[in-house]
Amino acid sequence: MSDKYGSGQDPYTYPDSDVLINKLGINDDSQFDDAERQLSELAVLDIEFEEPSYDLHYWCGLHGKIFGDLFDWAGEIRRIDISKGQTRFCTVSRIEIEANKIFTQLSNDAFLQGLERPALITQLAEYYSDLNVVHPFREGNGRSQRLLFEHIIINCGYGVSFENIGVQEWLAANVAGYHGNTQPLADIFEKSIL
Repeated sequence: MSDKYGSGQDPYTYPDSDVLINKLGINDDSQFDDAERQLSELAVLDIEFEEPSYDLHYWCGLHGKIFGDLFDWAGEIRRIDISKGQTRFCTVSRIEIEANKIFTQLSNDAFLQGLERPALITQLAEYYSDLNVVHPFREGNGRSQRLLFEHIIINCGYGVSFENIGVQEWLAANVAGYHGNTQPLADIFEKSIL
């Protein structure tokens, strides 16, 4: 069955369905979407800020905390290749390699600490775009990545709120970033950093 990430039967979904196999046993799409949104929003409230080092392991930990009540595989690197529309994400065999390259550079850049606001916004947009292409999880990449970047921003001494950024704005900015234009992501960070 075709799903939002490609075609063919997805081992993460119930047979003949687009609904992800979940701990709640829900196989109705709209019911699951509601439950997933509510549980993940509650889980995020319990996650406390931590200082660096920020790396793939840290990101996996955030994902596990956000989605652990929903999925057995929460916090684990996906086992299948995925795409969304015309966007193909990092192949499974390269996820750890590519993510580690990006996080090593982020560490070498002192997790962006000490940058003036304009330079910080530019760098955040570039790193966000690069990590979005990695897309290490079967689901929940955006939510866990935004939380990761909240921690990076807080560590740089700023507040942040993405509440006024709509889903379509995020999606369009990520697609633009995938095609090499990080300005829409920079615009999001400009509006969101307090």
